[in-house]
Amino acid sequence: MVGITAYGAYLPRLRLQKQVVADANAWFDSGLTALAKGEKAMCNWDEDAVTMATEAYADCMGRAPGQTPAAFFLASTSLPFADRQHSVIVAEALNLRTEDLRTMDVTSSQRAATSALLSALDVAAAGHGDAVVVASEHRHTKCASREEMLYGDGAAAVAVGKDNVVAELVASFTQAADMIDHYRAEGAVADYGWEERWVRDVGYMGILRRAVASLLEKAGVEAADIAHFILPTDQGRVPGAVAKRLGIPDSAVADNLLQSAGNAGAAQPLMLLAHRLEQAEPGDLILLTGFGQGCDVLLFRATDSIAGKKPEKGVSGHLARGEAETNYNKFQSFNDLLIKDLGKRAETDKTAFLSAMYRNRGLVNSFIGGECTVCHTVQMPKHNYCVNPECGAYNSQEDHPMAGVKGHVATWTADRLTFDFNPPAYFGLVKFDGGGRIMMDMTEVNPETFDTGAEVTVHFRIKQIDSQRGFRKYFWKAVPNQ
Repeated sequence: MVGITAYGAYLPRLRLQKQVVADANAWFDSGLTALAKGEKAMCNWDEDAVTMATEAYADCMGRAPGQTPAAFFLASTSLPFADRQHSVIVAEALNLRTEDLRTMDVTSSQRAATSALLSALDVAAAGHGDAVVVASEHRHTKCASREEMLYGDGAAAVAVGKDNVVAELVASFTQAADMIDHYRAEGAVADYGWEERWVRDVGYMGILRRAVASLLEKAGVEAADIAHFILPTDQGRVPGAVAKRLGIPDSAVADNLLQSAGNAGAAQPLMLLAHRLEQAEPGDLILLTGFGQGCDVLLFRATDSIAGKKPEKGVSGHLARGEAETNYNKFQSFNDLLIKDLGKRAETDKTAFLSAMYRNRGLVNSFIGGECTVCHTVQMPKHNYCVNPECGAYNSQEDHPMAGVKGHVATWTADRLTFDFNPPAYFGLVKFDGGGRIMMDMTEVNPETFDTGAEVTVHFRIKQIDSQRGFRKYFWKAVPNQ
């Protein structure tokens, strides 16, 4: 049996209220009010498709060092580098064993995640081992656009294999078709979309509906037996209309989360899949579609193990932890939609010394400290000498992963002189449970509740953006558990 063995998701904590977007742009397009219901997930300035991917993987597989899959796929259309494999960045951030690990970025289509999932299932079915697919999306939009109202940020992860399967693969079907519902040209910041009715009639009601019908015929399954029907789209009424034409029950149609999180692009199929897996019962048939230059359709059946395998937070947990954001200017600033005077301190040269980054990637990418083999003292960062004054052993340090360890704030500063995209800049000393301490940046701080002694966890984030050379540096930041 080959199928899904684990799943997880991540949504940024900030939730931009759509009404503030509509209010700010009503003078230009009053029609935006029709899309102003609810909220959408919004990345902090130090989050992107890479950082969210690490969070989704951790929600799916856990943060503690464990078994490394045979293959790792990262699907997205909003990866920050044109020529750098992002799946490798995520793999090192997760401290995966990189020897004999297949990594691949899958991109350029809204069905990138379902195509990656099909490839991952092939890897597992061929006996090459387990595989993990993460889809993550942080798309930029034009101000006062329909896309600005509907697009949200987020990531989701699915692990596949032959053992401990929670949803077995029943059948799959793929149709390739160069039907251009939207596109983003090379060098462009935002998507260009075509007329919605044509996309609905030719794309969803045509190509996708026929692909689903072919899958059901191939699998010998009646449409009426589908318990969960996942059709990712930003057209709210389309899933129900397609389901009705196919004979799939209305109760099976998955909520696209347009009012609670927004459409997460290539990540949306896995996001909705993770959400429905939280609700699935043994024996439920789950039909997943991915649309973009054709269509992928995958049919799963939930096993008896479905109730015993839940993610750390999942989609439901992340939906519940959101914080309303009503500052439209902040959203525009974080997404580089405004030309702002950032001050002289923002002009400091941020050259990345790539050779130094490679030599220190254990700390920078994987947040690995050291544990003394003589006295078992844990220290951050790892050094040649043990920091225990009663030991001081030389070359006694073994790698000690710290990414999943909780800590507490020993000292902190809120600095408005140091440049930060979301001032003030918080930084201070974090002491970790079990040993080790390090000075580090802090993010997502609530000044009303934050103080010395606050419990924190560490998360992979953007540290600096070198806009002159088009490079972004990643490191770990402390996030209060508030």
